[in-house]
Amino acid sequence: MDGGGQMSALVQRRIGGLDVSAIGFGSMTLTQTPDADIERGMRAVHAAVDAGITLFDTADSYGPTSEMGVNERALIAALRSSPADLDRVVIATKGGHTRHENATWWIDGSPAHLARAARESLRRLGLDALPLYQHHRPDPRVPFEDSMGALRQLVDDGIAVRIGVSNVDVPLLRIAQEAIGDALVSVQNEYSVHVRDSLDVLHVCEQDGLAFLAWGPFGGRLAAKHLGEDAQVLADIAVRRGVSPQRVALAWVLASSPAVIPIPGASRVESVRDNVAALALELTPDELAMLDGQSA
Repeated sequence: MDGGGQMSALVQRRIGGLDVSAIGFGSMTLTQTPDADIERGMRAVHAAVDAGITLFDTADSYGPTSEMGVNERALIAALRSSPADLDRVVIATKGGHTRHENATWWIDGSPAHLARAARESLRRLGLDALPLYQHHRPDPRVPFEDSMGALRQLVDDGIAVRIGVSNVDVPLLRIAQEAIGDALVSVQNEYSVHVRDSLDVLHVCEQDGLAFLAWGPFGGRLAAKHLGEDAQVLADIAVRRGVSPQRVALAWVLASSPAVIPIPGASRVESVRDNVAALALELTPDELAMLDGQSA
């Protein structure tokens, strides 16, 4: 942390009844590879809190191996290493993915698995209740309404305070709204300059007062490093404004809707600061129009 440990005030957006920073912190990158530098990631978490980020996104399945809970433990350890940090932030975690042999990704949306996964996440994070628990991905083997009923039960049992769904289309979102009611506060779908498949979901979120947490705002960990090389419009605007292409990409996501909260990943202090700086980058109408026309 910086010497004073003072938390900056950032632009806020809403998730249910919560005011959170308009940019979140995607913690997957903290433990994404076997050689991840945990100490460097811890510094990134501290820098995020100091910069005013109050939304931290994790999942029980994030990590480089078949072991569950790796990322949750890394994030909570970083937050607890500075005693005041945990009181300042909202931790959003997810369940419904599993990891198996060779760290392969599987899906389990059964009510029994979701009930167990949420309680294990709560135990690992050491909270009184999960502030925001998200269903990671629909399971084609399980009726979606059954998965959603299990999430509603988590709220009724006091395990989770709020519920989010992830990687859904509009019909599935409607099922979730019917099953969960007012406890459903957010959707987490991929959204970026290049990926706009969820525009119809975003419009529903705007209409119904749901937050839209945009994962992959740079197109993924590997694509983020080459963002300016792969998108000439982004590169041109970045050069003209004297900023990084990543900052331009985040500014566009932020400008696309007041319901959107991008959750870029970051494992370096420098990346955190650049992400936060996107809040101060106001793109011109011409720049927005050029980026609106940029697609995959």
